[in-house]
Amino acid sequence: MAGKTERISARVDERVFETLTRAAALVGSTVNQFLVQSALERAQNVIEEQDIIRLSAKDSEKFFNAIENPPPPNEKLLAAFRAHKERL
Repeated sequence: MAGKTERISARVDERVFETLTRAAALVGSTVNQFLVQSALERAQNVIEEQDIIRLSAKDSEKFFNAIENPPPPNEKLLAAFRAHKERL
């Protein structure tokens, strides 16, 4: 069973439309199919850029070292632990 679909429309300059039409024809799709696929790929890239943290080898080494060998808690953190424990 197909899911609910929504309509998207856009007005574009004639030159933009011609470019989109040509690109769609080159990949064997309609302009609508081309637009939806292109927009979806770009949307997924944007989301991935926001969701994935990329670290250099040096930075990832620092990160994992901090997890494996955390520094001792400072006074502010100890105070926060005490305050939290009192609230429970």
